[in-house]
Amino acid sequence: MNTFNKATSLLLIISSLFYIQKMSLAMDTITTTQIIKDGDTIVSSGGSFELGFLSPGDSKNRYVGIWYKKITVKTAVWIANRQIPLKNISSGILKVVKPGILVLLNETNGIIWSTNTSVSVRNPVAQLLDSGNLVIKEASDNNPKNYVWQSFDYPTDTLLAGMKLGWNFVNHLEVYLSSWKNNDDPASGDFTYHCDPTGYPQDVLRKGGVKQYTTGPWTGLTFSGLPSLRTNQIFKFGLVMNKNEVYFHYDLLNSSIISRVTLNQSGVAQRLTWSDQAQSWVVYFTAPSDNCDLYYNLCGAYGVCSMALCKCLNKFVPKDRESWDRGDWSSGCVRRTSLDCEKGDNVFLKYSGIKLPDAEHSWYNQSVMNLEECKMLCLKNCSCTAYTNINASAGGHTCLLWFGDLVDIKELSAREQDIYIRMSSSELDSRGSKRKILIVSLSLVMGIALVGLSLMVCAQKRRKIRLLRRSQGEQRLGIANNHEDESQKKELELPLFDLYTISKATDNFSNNKKIGEGGFGPVYKGQLEGGQEIAVKRLSRTSLQGIDEFKNEVICVAKLQHRNLVKLLGCCIQGQEYLLIYEYMPNKSLDLILFNPAKSTFLDWPRRFHIINGIARGLLYLHEDSRLRIIHRDLKASNVLLDSDMNPKISDFGLARSFGGNETGANTSRVVGTYGYMSPEYAVDGVFSVKSDVFSFGVLVLEIVSGKRNRGFSHRDHDLNLLGHAWMLHKEGRALELVDSYGGKSSYLSQVLRSIHICLLCVQQYPEDRPSMSSVVFMLANEGVLPQAKKPGFFTERDVLESRTSGGTSTPSSTNEMSITLLEAR
Repeated sequence: MNTFNKATSLLLIISSLFYIQKMSLAMDTITTTQIIKDGDTIVSSGGSFELGFLSPGDSKNRYVGIWYKKITVKTAVWIANRQIPLKNISSGILKVVKPGILVLLNETNGIIWSTNTSVSVRNPVAQLLDSGNLVIKEASDNNPKNYVWQSFDYPTDTLLAGMKLGWNFVNHLEVYLSSWKNNDDPASGDFTYHCDPTGYPQDVLRKGGVKQYTTGPWTGLTFSGLPSLRTNQIFKFGLVMNKNEVYFHYDLLNSSIISRVTLNQSGVAQRLTWSDQAQSWVVYFTAPSDNCDLYYNLCGAYGVCSMALCKCLNKFVPKDRESWDRGDWSSGCVRRTSLDCEKGDNVFLKYSGIKLPDAEHSWYNQSVMNLEECKMLCLKNCSCTAYTNINASAGGHTCLLWFGDLVDIKELSAREQDIYIRMSSSELDSRGSKRKILIVSLSLVMGIALVGLSLMVCAQKRRKIRLLRRSQGEQRLGIANNHEDESQKKELELPLFDLYTISKATDNFSNNKKIGEGGFGPVYKGQLEGGQEIAVKRLSRTSLQGIDEFKNEVICVAKLQHRNLVKLLGCCIQGQEYLLIYEYMPNKSLDLILFNPAKSTFLDWPRRFHIINGIARGLLYLHEDSRLRIIHRDLKASNVLLDSDMNPKISDFGLARSFGGNETGANTSRVVGTYGYMSPEYAVDGVFSVKSDVFSFGVLVLEIVSGKRNRGFSHRDHDLNLLGHAWMLHKEGRALELVDSYGGKSSYLSQVLRSIHICLLCVQQYPEDRPSMSSVVFMLANEGVLPQAKKPGFFTERDVLESRTSGGTSTPSSTNEMSITLLEAR
């Protein structure tokens, strides 16, 4: 009996062990006899991924999702019911039903999400693979080709290793990424990321149905506009093209590495790799990757974007010169010598160091073809504007042709992929053409010589007068006799006007021509003999600014070219007169409209938001994209001018400071600027940086939104300035109370609230907390979750003025808000 009991116990133990082992083997699987309730999970066989119920961020809604099992930060890579959440915790049930469908039930047993299939299997199971792929299949069939359904075909915002981003033409299935709405809501957001096979394959980011960014066509090694996507030690990648499929994919080279591609709520695709040391995700690369990528086809046809500025391809000229000079590049460029394809008088010129144009209107030949054969193929069709051999340097022989205008081009440092563009043969620099030019030139010289001799004496006299005046002006600027500044002198190339010309243009500086006055001095409207309208700034003898500020403005502005910066046409230095000549802005300065109740109604929200974006882009250019890093130090409403189309132009660079290399700031014992716009660290300690300008921009945005000045603002319920008032309303969820009477339309409210939030990020107390202007431009242009703002750096201006100036000398600023200079700042 005892022996029997022992045998029975042993049998039970063996059976239990077998059952336990069977359960552990089935931990990655759901069968038709099992259900997954809220709180239950299954884990992939290698322990990499886990499936169950989750609530992302601060949401109380429940979703079925897949996340990484082995890392400390719970990171969802796939959501099943992203559009229809479960409202009640612990109410959901996930189960597999015949003929092979995975369903999610709510508390009333209603189906809120399910898979679809046209294939029936006898014994269906759902299995979570160690790749992160959730598959439905016949229990005994492990052939991936026979999967009934798989989550890899229906991703959310994450591309995992082994996924195919692209098209299956057999079953008409496209696999693409779509962003979450926000950190708490995984429902489909505004942005989608595709591998677009239209023309030649390239990746495309869309907002709604509108194209926002392209990677440029695949070159055989990478995407032409994504040079950061290179061979590396973390993953390998490629593009597959055949008659059945076109897709991008990648695979990890080391199974211990955790890495993913995700599309965030702001429309940025990122490669993220988990760092055990930092216990966080590290960004490997992003797309869009720079300022040129933020604006699709910014420069129009045949225009090239470089550092968010546009230029034409070599041997092309702006189509609309006047708009181009204003910084409106949308009309693009045209060949400087028109093309007549029918005459056959065409050549192809090689262009290198650029992102290949948008491939939407391209075509490729699948047969092997060398570069000369590709050229002949393009030459036969007058609609063919350009060609290349994809990755010819690495032995590639795919001929790619473009039809129509070439768009969305940007400058690259790498010169790996060439493109050949159809041009008139007269653009070809041949010896024959040079010989013809020489013959024509010689014949003309003989005829011109006699006329030239008679004009030479007059020209020499005029030149002496001009050089004398220029020399006087340069001596006043302090650069004429300084050998080290010879290069600076050549770079300026700024016209020097004579006093008589400017005096005549302004009716001898008549009061009737006076249009304003600032810290530098009075400003006059004038008209040159050719009809061009100008604005003339005349240095006042009583001005706190002087020759140093004058020289600073001339040197700074002469080197700046951006559509959101005022254009300096020239200067005049004669006797005691120091004049700056600018392009005339018909709508004058922003403050004259913004703070005038009778005029501010003209500024509806679209105009205000347009002005905010223009100022942001102008500052971004100064901080990051200009030849020198420039800190304005006096950004305010009166220093923003408006042209006839209400485009904003930042002006008044007399107080600006320029830096080279990676310098971003400095200390000064001479604090200059305007209270109400100055950052705390600058006003108190004399420390200024690009983040000082960011603070001023934040104040200016708040003034544009509210229609009220920060300086001099008062409220019956408290003594806070405008920043403090905005911070209080933001914390209480009442930020819309800041909105001026223009903003009543509900369609604008989310944009207004976003602008207020961005403003508060810009005016945070500590410089390191404030965003860069590149981040500001991106946040303004894209929707998505914004970081939480911290307390702004605000203080009572009256107390500061009283403690920082000699007794009783501080006076309220004028309507033009003259800049204040404080010596010996603490």
